[in-house]
Amino acid sequence: MLGSGGFADVFLYEQNMPRRLVAVKVLLAEVVNDEVRQMFQAEANLMAQLSSHPSILTVYQASVAADGRPYLVMEYCSATLGQRYRAVQLPIAEVLSIGVRIASAVETAHRQGVLHRDIKPSNILTTAYGHPVLSDFGIASTLGQAESSEAVGLSVPWSAPEVLLDEVAGTVASEVWSLGATVYSLLAGRSPFEVPGGDNGTMALVTRIEKAKVPPTGRADVPASLEAVLARSMSKRPSARQASALEFIRDLQAVEEELALPQTPLEVAMDDWAIATAVDLDERTRLGAGSVVETSSSRRRRRRASTAARPSTRTADSRSHGSMSGRSRSAPPTTRRLLLGVGVAAAVFVALVVAGLLTLVRGAGGIPVVTDVKAVTDGAAVVFSWDDPGGLRQGDSYVVTIDGSARPPQEEATLTVAAGESGRVCATVAVARDGKSGTPSAERCAEVEAR
Repeated sequence: MLGSGGFADVFLYEQNMPRRLVAVKVLLAEVVNDEVRQMFQAEANLMAQLSSHPSILTVYQASVAADGRPYLVMEYCSATLGQRYRAVQLPIAEVLSIGVRIASAVETAHRQGVLHRDIKPSNILTTAYGHPVLSDFGIASTLGQAESSEAVGLSVPWSAPEVLLDEVAGTVASEVWSLGATVYSLLAGRSPFEVPGGDNGTMALVTRIEKAKVPPTGRADVPASLEAVLARSMSKRPSARQASALEFIRDLQAVEEELALPQTPLEVAMDDWAIATAVDLDERTRLGAGSVVETSSSRRRRRRASTAARPSTRTADSRSHGSMSGRSRSAPPTTRRLLLGVGVAAAVFVALVVAGLLTLVRGAGGIPVVTDVKAVTDGAAVVFSWDDPGGLRQGDSYVVTIDGSARPPQEEATLTVAAGESGRVCATVAVARDGKSGTPSAERCAEVEAR
C-alpha cells in the first residue's frame, strides 16, 4: 500500500505488459455508491484529458474490478513534496521552479474549465526524473459548477478563507490562494498560518486564515519581492490576488530573473489554431494540394545538382563568344528570372496568408466573434461591456483578457475592473465553446485614476 484516504486506497503494482511499476487507486468497498462512482469516473476523465501535461500525473487506464470497485492505473511516483519540505529546507531555485510548473498545470486545467480544489504539497509528486507533477483531481469540478457544488474534502491549511467560510466551493481566485500557500509551505517548511509549538488545530487555523496577516516565511534568503508575491496571492480579498495562475507564474518568473536564476519555462498548451499556424518558415514545404514551396536546404541541393549537371557552361560560352564575335550573343535572362521570382514569392505570400486565415477560421470552429467592446470609466474602475455577437449556444461563455491576463469564463456581457498602478486598463473579449476560445475582439483601452 502506498497510501490511503477517505475514499480510496493506492497500491503499488507491477504491470505485466508493458512491464513497469504503476500506482493503482482503488475505491474503498464501503463507500462505493452511484454518486461516488460518478465522481470517480469524472476524475478518470479529467485526468485523461489533462495528463498529457508534463506537470500533471499521467493516467494509463481506468476500469472496474470484478468486485465492482472502480480503479485508476497511474504513473508511479516514488516521493511527494509533502515528505520533503518539512524534513529539509528546499532551495529557493527549486521552489520557484516547482511553483511555475505546478501553476502551469493549474492554468492549463483552468483553460479546460476545471478547478483542482485541493492544491497542497502532498498532492505534488515527483517522477523518477525529479519532475514535479500535480495529482489527485478527486474533488475537482468544472468552473461553472463550482459555485453550487459541495466539496467532498477540504485541506484547511491551504484553503482560501472564502472556501472555509462556505462562500464558494472554489474559484480561480481560491486556486491562486492555494498556489501561494503551497509555495509558501515549500519555503517555510510549514503551512502559512501554522504556529510552531502552538495550537494548530482546525479551528485555530481557520481563525488565523480568516483574520491574520500572512506572516513572513522566516528565511533570510527569501527576497522581499517573493514575500510580496506570496502575500498578494493570499490576500483576504480575492480581487486583490493575482487574477489567474498565469499572472502568479509571471510573478514567480520575475523573482527568478531578479535572483539571476534560469527562468523556468511556462508550460501552457497553445490553442489548436495557433499550433497549426506556428510553422517554421524555413521548413514550410506545402501550402496545399499541388502547391510546393522550396526550403532553403532544398534550394541549395537543387543549385548543387544544377551546377554538377552543367560543368562546362562558362567554357562553352567563352568559346562560342570567341568564334561568333561578329554576332550578337543574348544576355542572361536576369530580369525575367527576377520578375518570375517576385511573382512566385508574391503568390506564395498570398497563399500563406489565405492558408493561415483558413486555419484560423477552422480552429475557431465557427465560434462567434465579439466586435463591439465598450469601456466606461467609473472613478478608479472601468466597466467593460459588449453586445451578444449572435450565434451563441447553450454552454457558451465569455473569456475576458485584462492587460494580457485571462479572467475566469463568465456568462454576463459586462465586467468591472479596478485600475492598476498605470491607470490604463485594456481588455479583449472572446467567446469560449467546448473548452476552446474563439477569435478575440479588438482591444479596448481606457484611462482611469491610478490606484
